[in-house]
Parts: sequence; structure tokens; C-alpha cells
Amino acid sequence: MNSQNTELKGRKIAILATDGFEQSELMEPKKNLENAGAKVDVLSIKEGKIKGWDKTDWGSTVKVDRMVGDAKPAEYDALVLPGGVISRPSTNRQRCGLVCAPVCGDGETGGAICHGPWTLIEAGVVRNRTMTSWPSVHTDLTNAGVNWVDQEVVTDRNIITSWKPEDIPAFSRAIVQAIKHSAQHFAKAS
Repeated sequence: MNSQNTELKGRKIAILATDGFEQSELMEPKKNLENAGAKVDVLSIKEGKIKGWDKTDWGSTVKVDRMVGDAKPAEYDALVLPGGVISRPSTNRQRCGLVCAPVCGDGETGGAICHGPWTLIEAGVVRNRTMTSWPSVHTDLTNAGVNWVDQEVVTDRNIITSWKPEDIPAFSRAIVQAIKHSAQHFAKAS
């Protein structure tokens, strides 16, 4: 991604995570989206800081900007779900409410990488879509009605998914392009 540009100036993005998120899958897209000019909020189910998982052990902490329950979906232009097999975020129903409204209801951009699609399954927004994920999520996605494919990045309508941390640059670019396209479409409709 380019260092500091304004492609997403004025756009606001939510990243939902909790303890055990895969560190690179939160930190790198966050940096890439901020470098594109977006304001990025980390939302969580706990206040203060959350701790990442860095491949094989606990990693860095990240400041939580807002509690999920205090955030309103209409405030955000996109939602990003990092993976993290330890965090298993999909089991928290409070998170799913924030996911479902922007991704399913309003058609805003939603991005999920690695194990992140578990939350989309729980939110009920994956049926009849083509998506990718970490291989261990393959069966869960298939059982939820997804056409699972083994690709670096998959965009199906407003949902963007990627397979693994090595795909983060392509994943970030796809999210930036989707938000730009959405903003251009909105501007033409106004």
C-alpha cells in the first residue's frame, strides 16, 4: 500500500477483535487502511487493551477505541474481522449484531481474513456467497451455505475474504477499492 495517501479520507472503519486476535491480521490491515486515509476504530467486548496472538505465543496489546455495544453501525463505512482461533469471536452474540447490520442490511463493505468468517457465519450473512478462509473454517462455511474456494482474496458483493496472513496486502487493497467504489456509487446516487 502507498504510504500516506487520501484515497479513504473521511471514511471510518471498524475492526472488531478481542483477546487472542491474530496480531498481523489486525495490525497490518489497520496500518494499511490508515495509510489510505481512513480513520480506524478498534472495537471490542472489553475496555482498555486487548492482547494479540503472534503465531505461536502472546503478542502485543492494542488499545480499544470503543466498546462494541457503544458503536453504531451507521457510523462506519466498513467492518474488518481479523482472525484468531484463540479468540473465537463468533461466539459473542453482541459482536454479531454490529456485523449483521452493516454487512447484511446496509450493504457496507465487510472484510474477514483467516478465521474471521466465523463471525460472519454467526451473523447469518454468508449463505449463497463465494468466500475463502483458513482451511479449518472451510467445513463451517460450507455447512452455512458458502461456496468455499482456495484463493488469495474473494469478493462477493460487499464481503471480502482472504485465506491467510500472507494475503494481507491483497486483502487490504481489495477493501480500499471496495470502499472507494461504494463512495463513488453513493456520490453518483446523491
